Amino acid sequence: MTEPEAISDLVASRLRDVADFPKPGVVFKDITPLLGDADAFGDVIRALARRHTDSDGTVDAVAGVEARGFIVGAALALELGVGFVPVRKAGKLPGKTVQRTYDLEYGTATIEIHADAVSPGQRVVLVDDVLATGGTAIAAWDLLSDCGADVVELATVVELAFLGGREALGERPVHSLHVVGGAADA
Repeated sequence: MTEPEAISDLVASRLRDVADFPKPGVVFKDITPLLGDADAFGDVIRALARRHTDSDGTVDAVAGVEARGFIVGAALALELGVGFVPVRKAGKLPGKTVQRTYDLEYGTATIEIHADAVSPGQRVVLVDDVLATGGTAIAAWDLLSDCGADVVELATVVELAFLGGREALGERPVHSLHVVGGAADA
C-alpha cells in the first residue's frame, strides 16, 4: 500500500458520519475522532507537511478556514515552522480587516483576514478540514490573493467529490488526503 493510500485509509477509519446534521438529509463528515487520536492526527499533519518541505514546495505561511481549518492549519503551520493566518467569519477579528462575501446555497456569508496578515508574494497554503461545494475555499483563496499572497494549494483532510468542489475551484491546485465519492489526487 502506498503512503497516500495508507493515509486515506487512516482518515476514513477515523471519520464519523452524523446523519441529519446540520439539517435533515445531510450526512456530516465529523473529523473529531481523528482529532482525538494523537497518533492519527500527527500522521495526517506530517502527511500534509511533506508536500511543503522540499525545495519547490516550501511555504511562508498557512491559512486556515474557521473553524476546523484552524485546528488542522495551526498544527500544520507549527509542523512547517511558519506562521498561521486565521480566515474568520466577519466581525470576529479586531483591528483593520479585509473581507470577501460569497454565495451560499441559501444566502451569503462573509469571511475576513487582518489587512496585514499576508505580504505580497508570500507563499501560502490554504487549509480546511473538508472540501464540499468549494464556495468557502474559493472566497478564502481569492481573499488571500487580493491581499498579495501567492496561494499554492488548497489542502484538505477530506474531500466530498460528489459535491463538485474541486471542479468549482477550476485551475487552483487541490490536495485532499481522503476523497469520498471519487478518485484521490496524487
